[in-house]
Parts: sequence; structure tokens; C-alpha cells
Amino acid sequence: MELTYYSDFAVRLVNSEEPLRNKDSLTSVEAVRALFGPMQTLARRAGDADVTRLKGVRTRLRAVFTAAAEGDEGRAVDLLNALLLEYPASPQISGHEHRDDDTGRPLWHLHLAEHPSNATAGYAAIACMGLTFQLTDLGVDRLGVCEAEPCRNAYIDTSTNRSKRYCSDRCATRANVAAYRARKRRERELSGRTADGSQPSSASGER
Repeated sequence: MELTYYSDFAVRLVNSEEPLRNKDSLTSVEAVRALFGPMQTLARRAGDADVTRLKGVRTRLRAVFTAAAEGDEGRAVDLLNALLLEYPASPQISGHEHRDDDTGRPLWHLHLAEHPSNATAGYAAIACMGLTFQLTDLGVDRLGVCEAEPCRNAYIDTSTNRSKRYCSDRCATRANVAAYRARKRRERELSGRTADGSQPSSASGER
């Protein structure tokens, strides 16, 4: 399984809450299980306690993304390291898929084993390890928080020029429209002030 898939666990968990909109979708065992996607063997172990546990992990993961977005690399790494110590992963080499050639050899890849003490521990280990691979491979500055208020969703910037500022095209469009309207409003205000300032001059000239 690709390591980018594992990092999506971190993004999905953080984005289960929209703090500036006072929205939280992580409110039930069913919501916890939905976060796991196809990894339902581990999801089935989820219970009521995992709702609270995962919310705690979510807060800490959001702090990692926030620190990275603010350019505080050291803090982002320290926060993620603390999570890795608390929720260690069990990496294993897996070869359950095979090459499309005459050899039939396995496609060896890294897989995170699913034998934690509870669902939260399993989810957190997967999310943190995936995020660690992204951070060390792409750089801390690839972890971001959407700049489109009031979104604040977390994202991982995989663009070639490190230019991503929004979590989605929808947020980018909304932010661009808002910026355009603000710019036009400032232009109208400036035009109005200029017009007001010129009137006394015209009036004195008429006298």
C-alpha cells in the first residue's frame, strides 16, 4: 500500500472537524469506522471510547499542521515525534500483489501491520507514520492549512512548485472571488475619496 495513502489518514481525521464553523462529524462509532475506509478489520474494533480518544489525537495532529503552516518546523517535528512515541507503528514488508511479467515475483512494499491494542491506537499509528513519511520525503513546508476562511482544513501539498494554499479547488475559487470583490471595493472607496477631495477645489475655482 502506498505511503501517501497512510498520510491521508491524518488529513481525514483533522478535517473531520471545522472549528471556525463549529462543526464536528466525529460524533459516533459509525463516524470512527468510516474514517478507516477499506481497513474494516481494524474499524470493527472501534467502540464508544474511540470517539473521545480520536478527538484527542485529532487536536494534536492539527497542531502539527498548524505549526508547519506557520513555518515552525521544529515544533511540527517535535509534536509529531511525541505522537510517534505514543502510537508506534509496526512496519512489515508485504507482497500480496505480483508483477505483471513472466516472473510472477511479488511487488514488495511497506505495509503497516494492524494489531494495535485498540482502534484509536491503530488509526493514530497509521496516520502518524504516513505523515512522517510525507514530512521527511517532501519537507515540513508541504503540510498546510487552508487559507480560505473559515475553512482551515489540513492538506498535503504535492504540487511541483510548492504553491498550494488551499485544500481544494472550491476553496481556491472562493478565496479568489473574495479577494476580487475586496479589491473592487477598495477601488470604489478610493475613487469615492478622490471625488470628494476634488469637489472643494472645483467649488473654490468657480468663486
